This record gives sequence, C-alpha cells and structure tokens, in this order.
Amino acid sequence: MGSASFQDRPPLVAVTPQGLYCRAGNFHIDPWRPVERALVTHAHGDHARSGSQRYLAARAGLGLLQRRLGADSVIDTLEYGEKLTVGDTTVSFHPAGHVLGSAQIRIEHQGEVWVVSGDYKRTPDPTCAPFEVVRCHTFITEATFGLPIYRWEDPRLVAQDILRWWDANREAGRSAVLFCYALGKAQRLLAELGKLTDRPAYVHGAVNGLVTAYREAGVEMLPTQLVSETEKGTSFAGALVLAPPSAGGSTWMRRFGEAETAFASGWMRVRGNRRRRGFDRGFVLSDHADWPDLLRTVADTQAEKVLVTHGQTDSLSHYLRDRGVDASPLATPFEGEAED
Repeated sequence: MGSASFQDRPPLVAVTPQGLYCRAGNFHIDPWRPVERALVTHAHGDHARSGSQRYLAARAGLGLLQRRLGADSVIDTLEYGEKLTVGDTTVSFHPAGHVLGSAQIRIEHQGEVWVVSGDYKRTPDPTCAPFEVVRCHTFITEATFGLPIYRWEDPRLVAQDILRWWDANREAGRSAVLFCYALGKAQRLLAELGKLTDRPAYVHGAVNGLVTAYREAGVEMLPTQLVSETEKGTSFAGALVLAPPSAGGSTWMRRFGEAETAFASGWMRVRGNRRRRGFDRGFVLSDHADWPDLLRTVADTQAEKVLVTHGQTDSLSHYLRDRGVDASPLATPFEGEAED
C-alpha cells in the first residue's frame, strides 16, 4: 500500500498490560482488563470483556455485545465503513466475516494505516456480513489455524453431511447431539441447515439467548425449541440437539436416551481430536480463516508489515518471512477460542 515509510515512528498499536493500545487515539482494542475506552472487534468472550468505562463497536454486533457486557455498559456504535475521529486518529469498522457484528478495525494516523483484524474468515456465512479487504501499511492477523493442514471445504457441503447424519439417526430412532460453540457456530449451523430442511431443532440454554439475538438481527434459521422447556418424559428420538461442548458428559445428556454425538469445529480436521474427545462424528466447520485464506488475506491487504497473533503465530510468521514479508509474532495473553 503506497511507498511511504513509517519505520522511524513508534508503532501505532502496541501491547500493554491492559491489551493492545493506540496512544495516538488513547484507546485499547479488545482489552483483557478494564480501560477507559475499548474498541471491540466482536462479542466472543476473549475479545469483549466487561468493566471498561466506554465501548465502541460495529452496530451490527450491538445486540450480542449488550448480552455479553451487560445492560449498564456504555456502547457506542458505527456502521461498517463509517469514520470517526478518536484522539488524533480516524477509526472505522469493516466486516470480518467471523460472526454477527464482527469487525476489523482500521486506524489512520498522519497518513499511516493499521488494520487490526480480530478473528476473521473468508468462507461464505449466511449469518454475518462477508469479509472486506482493507488495504493498510500494517496488518495484525490472527493465526488460529495457521498451519498448512487446515483447509476448509465448502460449508454448504458440510451442512449436507450433517443433515445426512441427522437423517441416519432419525431412521435408527436415536437423537443426534451436535456440539458447537454457542456464539456464532450454532447460529451458522441453524442457518445452513435451514436452507435444506424446515424441521425444528432443540437447543441448550447457553445457545438459546444467542439464537434470539440473531433472529432479532434478521438472520433466518431453523425453528428451535429450548430443551429445558419440553415436557417431562419427552422423547428426543430422531431429534437434532445443539449444545456447547461443556454440556458433554453432564447429567443434562441423560434425557436424550440413545444418542450419537458430533462436534462441528475446525479442530476436527485432525481426526485424532475427535477420537480423543470421544465424539462419534466430527464435522469440519470453522469460523476462522484456513491456511490458504490467511495467506490470501495478507497478500490482499498489500501490507508492508504483518504482525501475527492468536494461535500458530511462529509458524505463519516464519512462512511469511521466508517469502519476503516483514512478519513477526505479536504476543498476547489470550490465544483465541479453544472450541472454535
């Protein structure tokens, strides 16, 4: 992006004990401790934490952030692409394609542009705005799946595979319990399956409120029913149930009788992960960029410098440096959602 050099300047964004900090704008990005002003990329718990005095985020994610941060939190919002002067900087939020309301944060100061990507993906997702390439001088990228083994299939094909698994369990008189991350993944699954069938699904309480937030945002999904609101003795034979991984092995599972379990996650690309965790099936579906899309995104931004955080930071940095990119890890205490 351009030919201007900013090497003699201090970095526009730096790591502090509270999190990523922009001194020129006097704000933090996804801070892990309470601060005066927090710019937030999205509503996952390792990016949006309560306690800060004031928040700024993309408007599409407001409903989720209110649930995450609490009704008393002061949350200002911008539409995607809308610019705001903050201190000596100009900031804007741009779609990251990760979950509903997720955003990359563009920061401009005296002609220098940094983009903090947060978490992002490039594959289609009917529940959120698609990723937008933002050209910049410095790009901070995640690397949750920053190894060549991680390559995703078309999510529509994955949804068809899940429906076949559900159908097979229906024919056998078993329930099908699909574990998935409660924010983002569950809603994406319900939306993809909603293109293939109109059969209702059951959901765990941890999933239910977030499904409501997506519906309020206009996202179309399968009809759902809360498991806890079913009558005592209800048979779940043939039903699809969506639940967070934490529900596995709990007494909550007893109500489903004979059941097959599955996990939908990018981590299921490695077959040993499914066996070790005791799932009958694994479906490879991620809300993060795979290896080819990480490389494509770095190239698309035309960034002169790349900082790598969250996940396989050393591997991706090393690969980029070998190909002439000025890349290095950016160490932070939190390394992404473990369940994807």
